[in-house]
Amino acid sequence: MKRIRIAWIGASVALLLATAVYAQGQKATSTFGDWSAYAHDDTKSKICFVVSQPKSQEPKNANRNPAYFYVSAWPRESVKNEVSVKIGYPFKKGTEATVTVGTASFKLFTQNERAFLGDLTQELKLIDAMRKGSSLQVQGTSERGTNTTDTYSLAGFGQALQALAGLCQ
Repeated sequence: MKRIRIAWIGASVALLLATAVYAQGQKATSTFGDWSAYAHDDTKSKICFVVSQPKSQEPKNANRNPAYFYVSAWPRESVKNEVSVKIGYPFKKGTEATVTVGTASFKLFTQNERAFLGDLTQELKLIDAMRKGSSLQVQGTSERGTNTTDTYSLAGFGQALQALAGLCQ
């Protein structure tokens, strides 16, 4: 099961790169608080996701690209509610990112400037914590050794997640 999940994650990286580019040139299908929902349907695959950007980033002077927190779905591949982070810099090799919601912490494996949960059970627990929480933090270490903390608002996340389910049936 874990190998299949990791294979999907590899495919997800490519799809998220495409969806990030797509999102930058498109209007959100809907916006809920600090979260926006997108859907893209082509002849090969339907891709849907909700996304938010951090409300604050530390350190403030870190040289990096924009950061995003995604929850994505690919209905034709039976993938729903897949969590990923685009941090805006390459992670230091061999490090993990940490997502914290309230008192719950989750370790994500890193690949280039992305981070993913490798376990479906943990993903479901994180989504549940996000529904109940008011903010989340993503901590990571850049390949230059800079420790960063991004804080995201969870205002509107529950509604965005409901929209995701409706968009990606």
